[in-house]
Amino acid sequence: MPIIARIGRKDPKVIALISALYIVLIIGAVTMVYPFLLMIAGSTKSNLDEKEFTIRPGYMDDEQKLYQKHVEGIFNERLDIMRATYDINVGSFGKLEMAESQEAYVSDWRTFVESGVLPEYSYTLGYLYTPLSRTNPKTLRDFKKQMIRKYGTITEMNIAMDTEFVNWNAFEVRPEYYLPRRNQYLNSPWYREIQAFKKTQPIDLRYHFNAEGFYKHNFLQAMYTKNLKNYNEQHGTAYSSWEEIHLTRRLPKGSTKEQEDWENFVRSMLNLLWVRVEPEATPAYREYLLRKYRDIDVLNRNYRTSYRRFDEIPLMDEPPGGGVPLSDWDRFLSGWTDPETGRQHRPEAEHLRVHSVEFMFRDAMLAEHSLDERNAAWGTHYTNFLEIRPPQRALHRQTGTRKAIRDEFTTRNYKTVIDYMILHGRGIFNTGIYCLLAVLTALIVNPMAAYALSRYRLPNTYKLLLFMLLTMAFPPMVTQIPVFLMLRDFDLLNTFAALILPGMAHGYSIFLLKGFFDSLPDELYESAQMDGAGEWTMFWTITMSLSKPILAVIALSAFTAAYSNFMFALLICQSEKMWTLMVWLFQLQQRSGQGVMYASLIIAAIPTFIIFVFCQNIIMRGIVVPVEK
Repeated sequence: MPIIARIGRKDPKVIALISALYIVLIIGAVTMVYPFLLMIAGSTKSNLDEKEFTIRPGYMDDEQKLYQKHVEGIFNERLDIMRATYDINVGSFGKLEMAESQEAYVSDWRTFVESGVLPEYSYTLGYLYTPLSRTNPKTLRDFKKQMIRKYGTITEMNIAMDTEFVNWNAFEVRPEYYLPRRNQYLNSPWYREIQAFKKTQPIDLRYHFNAEGFYKHNFLQAMYTKNLKNYNEQHGTAYSSWEEIHLTRRLPKGSTKEQEDWENFVRSMLNLLWVRVEPEATPAYREYLLRKYRDIDVLNRNYRTSYRRFDEIPLMDEPPGGGVPLSDWDRFLSGWTDPETGRQHRPEAEHLRVHSVEFMFRDAMLAEHSLDERNAAWGTHYTNFLEIRPPQRALHRQTGTRKAIRDEFTTRNYKTVIDYMILHGRGIFNTGIYCLLAVLTALIVNPMAAYALSRYRLPNTYKLLLFMLLTMAFPPMVTQIPVFLMLRDFDLLNTFAALILPGMAHGYSIFLLKGFFDSLPDELYESAQMDGAGEWTMFWTITMSLSKPILAVIALSAFTAAYSNFMFALLICQSEKMWTLMVWLFQLQQRSGQGVMYASLIIAAIPTFIIFVFCQNIIMRGIVVPVEK
């Protein structure tokens, strides 16, 4: 029977009251749903848009924002590398303008890359590393899967690759950056595996190192504090933008200051992989080795060679792979001073040459066609050789499909959480066993205690109930230390018993169950006794059968308490083998970004939601049926 009669609902005051109630309920629903939608949207964010508070991520509809996120992924969230590679000055990925479409230009670049002219150290992969978002991007996931298929366990991989990863969740790959002098190209098993994997990935996910961009953005602008006016004053030039400045292959013919900058950059800052020395410097190189080692046998021991005289030593075409030869080559290029004579040994500046990706590309493009022909084919307006550059901005605009890129950003944080939970210890297994035992003990111990208090009417029943309710007055943090000491004395730490025993009996659950059992008619028990039923039979067939709604509430409470248990589970079970899911997720959140944190919270809420959905019909019957009676 409705509370308000059908005729009464036509009263204006009742209509206003009902409308007000609906408005309040809608506002309440919005205040609950809106933050949840913000959290779902936040679970798809990267460092670029994590401060964007909208319930629908901007990259879903805005092509410009999608392009910015894609470029952020391509450059592994390294803004400085993006500036050098694209040779542009932007303050953030969010201010990057979408590149123009240059299909013919990009096609020639693809052909050049596929020709195999460029060495394997000339590029690295995108979507490999996220130091700011701290998630697992696509390329890293693919490489990890390949290593898991190949080696099976992290121990086997560490032995084969000479690495020291603690587990698969600590697996990471730092992208190479072979432009600064300090970064050395390694030839270890680990790096050979990475190079082999790089070759299998599409060109669209690569970015090639740009020595000219590095020269302008990391050398000149750092030296002149990004002040073009200051640069012009010191060089006697009149450039209107940094884009007009170019890195020349050889010593420039400009002012003395320009030559000093070029020479300092090539001798001391540019990686040795991109520097070549002309054959005319061979006598200077041999003289340097003679003055440093004095004896050819000493050099042979260090170089593992068998030269008879110093004048047999050839000038290297490429930098040595490592060790003493590479160190000597570096010292020769930058300049080595003989401690006895004080004379400096180094190649002349005129004998140095830059051999970087952009120069190799320019040579290939103008080998068969003139600059005017290339301009006509590409739709460009270059006026000299140095303006040609690899069209990597246009290439990255054409990378893949929009849907694939959106799917990657939408799901990668969730994939990170799922991958972490599956590969990390026994978190899911431990949590499942813990929740199952917690629910079973709650549905056995608490109903039995409440049944005894309800059926036998003990003289001190209400005192016992009051004592049970008093346990709720103390927060769990107060009892954790005594419980820990007790379980330690019983030698139960790091066991499921330690997790279950302290919460096996719950005062409020017993109080709730006793009140429900008291409402059951005594005639049911009298009839059962007349039929010869014992206490166990009456407890299981009558009491428990008629108490399904309240038992569902108890089970849901026990599951929620066990599933969300973090601090107590970490205190009692400090061994990683016994950590529950909440402890693992806490560890994940400590090493992850905001998007992964939101994704972990959403995934962690799913089991509780599913259990509630399954229990809601039983719980609702416990609310509605008594009212109808």
